[in-house]
Amino acid sequence: MTSATAPVGRAQGNGAGRLSTGIRGLDIVLLEGLVPGRVYVARGGPGTGKTTLALNFLTAVRNGRSSLLVTLSQSESQVRENAAAVGIDMSGVEVLDLAPTEDAFTDVDAYDIFSPADVERKPTTQRIMQAIDRLKPERACVDSITQLRYLSPDAHQFRKQLMALARYLTGQGATVLFTSEASRDAPDDDVQFLCDGVINLEYGPDGRTISVSKFRGSSFIEGPHSMRIARGGVRIAPRLLPLQHEREFVVESLPSGIPELDEHLQGGIERGTVTIITGPTGVGKTSLGLQFMKEAAGRGERSVVYTFEENLSTLAQRCSAISIPTAEMTRTGKLSIVQIEPLDYSPDEFAGQVRQEVEDREARIVMVDSVVGYQLSLRHRDLDRHLHALCRYLRNMGVTTILIDEVEAITGDFMVTEHHISHLADTVVFLRYLELGGQIHRAIGVLKKRTGDFDKSLRELEITRYGIKVGRPLTGLRSILTGTPELAAAAKDVSAQP
Repeated sequence: MTSATAPVGRAQGNGAGRLSTGIRGLDIVLLEGLVPGRVYVARGGPGTGKTTLALNFLTAVRNGRSSLLVTLSQSESQVRENAAAVGIDMSGVEVLDLAPTEDAFTDVDAYDIFSPADVERKPTTQRIMQAIDRLKPERACVDSITQLRYLSPDAHQFRKQLMALARYLTGQGATVLFTSEASRDAPDDDVQFLCDGVINLEYGPDGRTISVSKFRGSSFIEGPHSMRIARGGVRIAPRLLPLQHEREFVVESLPSGIPELDEHLQGGIERGTVTIITGPTGVGKTSLGLQFMKEAAGRGERSVVYTFEENLSTLAQRCSAISIPTAEMTRTGKLSIVQIEPLDYSPDEFAGQVRQEVEDREARIVMVDSVVGYQLSLRHRDLDRHLHALCRYLRNMGVTTILIDEVEAITGDFMVTEHHISHLADTVVFLRYLELGGQIHRAIGVLKKRTGDFDKSLRELEITRYGIKVGRPLTGLRSILTGTPELAAAAKDVSAQP
């Protein structure tokens, strides 16, 4: 299992003797990189990022070693221009440009790379061999191998020539990456069979993904994993596997600092558990979650809030108005408030951010505000599965999780959550609006607590400039959860007495 002090992204596996792909996230998926001296293929449709991935691979050479790109579709100038556009420095990469020129339209033999004759005697093949002999590259890439298929007379000759090329490259000590245009109309099963590793790239309505379907000599983390092309090339956020992460921690109650609420919860919420705070808009869910973080800061612990909806200035101003000093907590490093634009992140990318806070910055409380915002980042993916993985990871790491979940109904029939996630929670705290004497009031209650007993009564909740106040149990009312409570029978009898 992952060490509690290991840097974020450290995967289980033996990295000794491995070769980095140049992409940290892909190295994690491959359990510390590629096995050197073997042949791999990055396959996918047009625009999925195969060439960019190949450039990251080629530019990751170390210790003065060289790398070679054999380009069969784009000219060298196009490749270098595209690399510079995403911030990839190709100054150490040798490019053998075999792409067709404008003369190919007038000379039918100008792009005749392979024929049924012995490939080693063909001029183009000799150019590849000469480049390999001269450079002795650590890494070599052919982009794309599909062009060779189009130029071969038949499938048998293509497989024969591809195998000969792969053997020659690896025989000279190179680790080889082919790129392949894969589609239903033009399958590349023969290429996959030949190669030691297969990396699949896809680009669909939900964004880019990457997965590994074959890796001889090693295990790997199954996908799909989120991928994007950004400054510096390909970035990959590996899928979160909670069971690979665990550390020891002491189970203890974490008080809120509000005596009546802590009494209500029989001491507070427990470390390493998940708490859902649910209720309608504006009832005080976020403020209540931050109250636990305020108390944690007093103990010297760090917390982090991921806000998907409220901007940072508004949240800071609102907290200051109720005596929750988020500015001071942030200044001292006890609190981090991170604004998340849900449509810019995948669940894997968000989980990667959470892991950095937990593993690198020792966050002990994580609050997701809110479940609705987090759901937007899923883009039609399974909310329950991704949220379960995130919460399970945080549990295993001894982190207390607070999920803010909004229900639409202000009053009326009581609903715990509209997202059917209450099974994920160890503790459920609900807030409600009440109408009493023509005025709106707030009430707080605890519906569930797996780790111990709790007070079953409801109490009035007030949010003032001095902070959050929790009153005594509302024993004189009934039908409180409907939002329009009535006096209980005993209270009616007392009020009817002269």
